[in-house]
Amino acid sequence: MALHVDILTPEKSLFKGEATAIQFPGTEGLFQVLTDHAPIMASLSRGQIIIDGTNGRSEVDIQGGVVEVSNNIVSVLAR
Repeated sequence: MALHVDILTPEKSLFKGEATAIQFPGTEGLFQVLTDHAPIMASLSRGQIIIDGTNGRSEVDIQGGVVEVSNNIVSVLAR
């Protein structure tokens, strides 16, 4: 089973798709989320979200935000 990922800003959607792994620039340091990750909510700092998707790797630049992971659904509200 893959992760369903939505990365949104107030203006637009930056990414929507499936992934097997995602790396985030957390305010406490980099961290990675894999399939069946425990529920988590974390703040994000400026940097890149790296998505290992089912169709290759994607990189999304953000200025900060928050991420919530639950039941293989990853929701990012970024700026």
